[in-house]
Amino acid sequence: MHVSITDRTIALNAREFAEFTTGPGAGGYGRMELWRAQLGQVWHENLRQQLAAADPAARFEVPIEATVPWRGWRVTLTGRVDQVVFRAGTAVVREVKTVMQPLPADPLSLRNHYTEYFRQLAVYQCLHREPGTAAGILAGELVFVEPATGITQVITQDPEAAHAVFDARLAELCGFAEQRRAGLERLRTLRFAPAFTTPRPGQESILADLRAAASRSPVVLFEAPTGYGKTGCALEYALDALATGQLTRLIYLTGKSTGQLEVVRQIRAMVGDPPGASFWQIRSKAEHCIHDTFHCVHEVCPHLADQDLRWPASGLQRFAQDPSLPRDLEALRAAGRAVSLCPYEITRASLPFADIWIADYNYIFAPANRGFLADMPGFEPAQTLLVIDEAHNLPSRVADAYSSELSHEAARVALAALEGAGATAALTAAWEQLALFLGRVDPIDELPPDAAADLHDLLGGVAGALHAATLDLAALGPAVCDTLFQAAGLHATAESGGRMQPELLWSPARGVVRFTCTDASAAIAETLHDFGHVVFLSATLSPVDSFLRSCGLTHLDPPPAHLVAPTPWRDAAYDVAIDGRVDTRYEHRVRHEATTARTIAALKSPTEPGPVVAFFPSFAYATRIEERLRALRPDLRCALQPRGVDLPAQREFIEESLLLADIILLVLGGTFAEGIDLLGGRVSRALVVGPALPEVNAIQRARLASSRAPDREAAFREVYQIPGMIKVNQALGRLVRAPGQRAKVLLHCRRFALPAYRSLLAPEYRDGAVIATEAELTAWIEAPP
Repeated sequence: MHVSITDRTIALNAREFAEFTTGPGAGGYGRMELWRAQLGQVWHENLRQQLAAADPAARFEVPIEATVPWRGWRVTLTGRVDQVVFRAGTAVVREVKTVMQPLPADPLSLRNHYTEYFRQLAVYQCLHREPGTAAGILAGELVFVEPATGITQVITQDPEAAHAVFDARLAELCGFAEQRRAGLERLRTLRFAPAFTTPRPGQESILADLRAAASRSPVVLFEAPTGYGKTGCALEYALDALATGQLTRLIYLTGKSTGQLEVVRQIRAMVGDPPGASFWQIRSKAEHCIHDTFHCVHEVCPHLADQDLRWPASGLQRFAQDPSLPRDLEALRAAGRAVSLCPYEITRASLPFADIWIADYNYIFAPANRGFLADMPGFEPAQTLLVIDEAHNLPSRVADAYSSELSHEAARVALAALEGAGATAALTAAWEQLALFLGRVDPIDELPPDAAADLHDLLGGVAGALHAATLDLAALGPAVCDTLFQAAGLHATAESGGRMQPELLWSPARGVVRFTCTDASAAIAETLHDFGHVVFLSATLSPVDSFLRSCGLTHLDPPPAHLVAPTPWRDAAYDVAIDGRVDTRYEHRVRHEATTARTIAALKSPTEPGPVVAFFPSFAYATRIEERLRALRPDLRCALQPRGVDLPAQREFIEESLLLADIILLVLGGTFAEGIDLLGGRVSRALVVGPALPEVNAIQRARLASSRAPDREAAFREVYQIPGMIKVNQALGRLVRAPGQRAKVLLHCRRFALPAYRSLLAPEYRDGAVIATEAELTAWIEAPP
């Protein structure tokens, strides 16, 4: 849907017109969408062949396009009528829809449950014109199809009803457009506080620099160290773009909930109270859930029942109308619980009226989630500023979103559930064959081509059987539904050509097959193409050519603008040395472990406040060194990061360790090393044990093989060296976050001295001396800052 406030025009297709709502959605199971689309295509073709044989005069997929004036707006509608038949010389338009319930059913129940289908039919009844006939609204028929049996049920919609439905839709649509116009006019009066009362050295001209970069390219890479204030700078730049009418919405993406909370805190401080711009943090559907079971089907969740009918009297529109109201999860859950409506639908209904959306990467890039925002009324990517924070994580996160796993255990559970729910014999048999295949899979780096082909055939068989099945989703339960539609989705995605990314099929354990995306650059580029302006934020976007390749952006014209923030206060903040005495490569590290433990202990000075932080490439490595430290220096209090704890527990560990520990052992690339900004100014000595290269395994070899780098050496650099060194740079950046903070850092591996690795260090870490002896180490440790 495209809304032009300036021209007062709205352009959309018939399905968008029918499904448009400023209230809650239909609710239900999101994973089904691509599979349901394929199912509809199958039955459309089946019925087309049947009708064509019985009625040669019938016409199919008849295009429509018409512009309708309405209360100062002009609404252009497009679409395709499934079928046009003739009865006594009069045209009748027909729309075909598949439903996952037994037919025949009570006509009134079908009308109430599938109101959007009747709205779409009304569009065709009101706008289709047969050549040579007088203008007028046509009769219409909705043909419901039950795939399991092929039973059809036809329900008519007379011209008068179609006219009433069509006018009501126009009124709601244009009413929304008027609200959106008023909201954008309000933004023109937006006043906001600067992100920083007193700019830090290097921030004085950054807004002008951002504007200049944006004038050169709609894609900007804004690189600044941790602690610089990238979030505040980006928000000040974005609020100015909203206030001056350059763009109509801001989407701010982060990969962690902690990052989202920081964005909310910063925006709230800048836009005042009541806020001059409305903002909304989008949390997951599961987090919103107030039912005892997270299973979004009407038969299970009482809060979904007739929610579109109950919405107008619920009073929940207040969240969209009053931006000063609390919008945190607890407030939404309490409001939903009070009127027995799904809190996620409060979010869905309020987002079209919010100027700023704050969300996880998945809401834009993941195929299973992106439809939530893509289908939002009034969302215009071309008029949207997309800010992607911690953007160095984007390629791997999108690859994860395009990856899947099937297991024999989950398949067996699903098979039992299908049998218990009375699924069709064809579906049960197809699923049993898939389960048997998975049960025979042994661990392997890559499935042989014939096995991969067999698996795709089996997935096709499951998808075909699902096409002809009526499923009792309530009886199957959430876990089994996930498994079923994941399998069907894998087939549907492959068949639709959606899997543009290189994919590795492999098995990490008996009975498990993983579909691992090894390069998500094409998917990222396709998604970003629609946005009017994109700003990437990170401390580690360099080397830029590699980052652009990982996002599929190497051929943009004009090329992306790269802005590196000036940070004069970091110039002498780090005292870095490279420990050339040790080799921490996997095959050599054991014989150097005693030296590593002694070196960490030596860094802990009784006169230097705060603990020493040691960063390791793996938890196992850190555990072994902790054991050696305890044996070598039992007087030193060591704190090894715990595993599998939530964010509050992580923060508690760091705070407690900073107060009580002498040595803190953290893992590079994890939340403790990258996601918690508590070390700056409180740790003055640190050691990094090796460059943290990824483990050599089947996935990395596949990424190496599918790399878009110009040669194999460059490919090795991008697959192994750059990701490892990004973890190092990210960890070290958190030690100095403000002017006046300092850190002494030992890069504990001779590889750091090699040009291939030294060149990947941030500039402030590159010039350290190489230590070759114990005496040189002692002299460096004891040297004054």
